[in-house]
Amino acid sequence: MTKHKIYTMSFAKVYPLYIAKAERKGRTKKEVDEIIQWLTGYSEEELDMQLEKQTDFETFLEEAPQLNPSRDLIKGVVCGVRVEDIEEPVMREIRYMDKLIDELAKGKKMEKILRK
Repeated sequence: MTKHKIYTMSFAKVYPLYIAKAERKGRTKKEVDEIIQWLTGYSEEELDMQLEKQTDFETFLEEAPQLNPSRDLIKGVVCGVRVEDIEEPVMREIRYMDKLIDELAKGKKMEKILRK
């Protein structure tokens, strides 16, 4: 079975797209970083290092210091698929991140996005 293209894509290529999506809706890079750090456990410095290394998406998620245990509370549809129904673990983690960025762009409060 071949890997989905997103797995081998550099996270650093997708990251500016997340920021652009958020900024178009009046949100900030800081909020995008907060979401990514909440989800993955990366510190600001660790996130910067991963971006600098051009780490692929799969490795970025596999090397995450601490995937947030509350991430399984993320529900909803991304790209026409319910995130909670995705069985492949890496794809589910990618879609969790997509869903959180979508919620940010739609104006949700950070407390709700971060499932606090």
